[in-house]
Amino acid sequence: MALDDKIKLRWKESRILLLGGSAGSFKILFRLVKSLPVNLNKTVIIVIHRKKNFFSEIERLFGENSRMLLREISDKEPIVNNTIYIAPANYHSLVENEGYFSLDVSEPVWYSKPSIDVTFESVADVYKEKVTAILLSGANQDGATGLLKLRQEGALTIAQHPEDAEMAEMPQSAIDINAAEYILRTTDIFELLEDTN
Repeated sequence: MALDDKIKLRWKESRILLLGGSAGSFKILFRLVKSLPVNLNKTVIIVIHRKKNFFSEIERLFGENSRMLLREISDKEPIVNNTIYIAPANYHSLVENEGYFSLDVSEPVWYSKPSIDVTFESVADVYKEKVTAILLSGANQDGATGLLKLRQEGALTIAQHPEDAEMAEMPQSAIDINAAEYILRTTDIFELLEDTN
């Protein structure tokens, strides 16, 4: 689909870019991190399912290929613009009204910790319509209800087109409950996020 002016304007007005994914999302997240400009003028928060107690090189791989500052979320860390944050394994990542992150050790959601739903719902409470949220490939339903809450709060909500996703269940679950205002092909997602003029 051709991107209309409405989606482009709402993207430009966003302060937060939320990216959620699980199985099959690593490649697109890696490409997105590489493509985001250093002067994006937004905070980027990535929640990707990670195996418990499994050492991950996500931060190193993403960090070495990102033009923006990239770091793993730490408890009580201030939220800074033009920074990419990655949710750590074994914690749920939340944002607080005072403009900082907090980490939570409660039970997994959809067998996952970090949970996309937990972070998405937390961001919806604080940033409301100032968010662009994209739900990518994954093999369970995590992220769907969080994306719905974001949409209800006025955020721009996008699901990767299930035909483009390596694992269609996650974006399809969001589409099924009308959580995604837009369903975009992968090429359109890149076109939108690279539009910073």
